[in-house]
Amino acid sequence: METETTRGHRKSRTGEVVKNAANKTIVVAIRRRVRHPQYGKIINRTSKIMAHDEENVCQIGDIVRVTETRPLSKRKRWRYVETVRKAE
Repeated sequence: METETTRGHRKSRTGEVVKNAANKTIVVAIRRRVRHPQYGKIINRTSKIMAHDEENVCQIGDIVRVTETRPLSKRKRWRYVETVRKAE
């Protein structure tokens, strides 16, 4: 009998680094556009998540991709994957 271990689908998000003061941690702002449920106007919503950056390579203003992972601390449940675009 074969036992195969496969990981489920993990969420991936792209956002802007807004804070990198802590060691090996970045704060990423995920911006999305949603339609207001009653009035129909398109509005911007922002979620800030904490992500693990093992090499401390991210700078403020970088556009980065993060993915879900196991809980790493009280508020860190995301991991830095790659830099999409460096800040000017």
